[in-house]
Amino acid sequence: MLPRMTRCKPTAVILSLCLLCATAQAADAPPAPGSLPELQLSQLSDHAISPLGEAALAINPTQWKHAETANFVYHFIDNFIATPVSVEAEFYYSAIAKELDRDTSHWERKSHIYIFEKAEDWKAFQKNSHLEPWTGGIHSGGDLFIVRNPQFRFKGRALGHEVAHLVLYRFFGNGIPLWLNEGYAEDVSSRFYASFMRARNYDSKPVSPSVAPVDYIPLGTLTGAPTYPPGENQVFTFYTESQRLVRFLMGVDAHCFQAFLDDLSKGARFETALPRAYGGRFMSLDTLEQEFKNYATKDYAPPISH
Repeated sequence: MLPRMTRCKPTAVILSLCLLCATAQAADAPPAPGSLPELQLSQLSDHAISPLGEAALAINPTQWKHAETANFVYHFIDNFIATPVSVEAEFYYSAIAKELDRDTSHWERKSHIYIFEKAEDWKAFQKNSHLEPWTGGIHSGGDLFIVRNPQFRFKGRALGHEVAHLVLYRFFGNGIPLWLNEGYAEDVSSRFYASFMRARNYDSKPVSPSVAPVDYIPLGTLTGAPTYPPGENQVFTFYTESQRLVRFLMGVDAHCFQAFLDDLSKGARFETALPRAYGGRFMSLDTLEQEFKNYATKDYAPPISH
């Protein structure tokens, strides 16, 4: 049985599918200065490959190259694609570790990131691994499988979202509830991607969309959901409201949020963990919902129809 997987939200899936439809660009030039030092698979400090990783490396096996940084192992085709991925991945790792007060400098195991470039290779991987045909990237058991098209300079925040899943798994295991996993990944990818781009002199701001009042999901339903809701609009609301809930709880007290996250990752129920972490503010789900619903739907404006 494969480990639990997290999937891209609909907008990220649409973007990924668009990337898959583009023609991949050949790249036979040698790695540029400052690129990742390439290693043989046997030379990696962590060369244990998962079954899903083996399925990835079986696609055109002679083309794969390997490298590693402080916290990740990379499997890729072209160095000029993998190098910026490694820079961004390490940035997110450091930022999340600092925010959640996690010191992992003594850890020896690393997470693996598999980078596909060609649509046909990704489709073969989807088929061989029995993935949904729309899947544009997945996290599974500490491994990340993504598509990075060489023709697109700006890749958006999809990588940050998926790396956040990867880092949460490393820090807390697979016990984090679905809403929290997706909500934190959405919030992190929005805030830290904006920071990443601003550091490179781009005008970038984090985005936190509001929930349509008519679509609001009661907290008992949202926080207890074991799977994604049916329908694209409902899934979009699930992601949006989950992000808003994470941002709201962190805004109330970041230290309380850390305790709350840790408690939930160890199997506590939402109703139990909430008063333990936020007892001075929220003693029950109802008291939280009274404040949060207004925050979640604040400033909502329906999309402009043409």
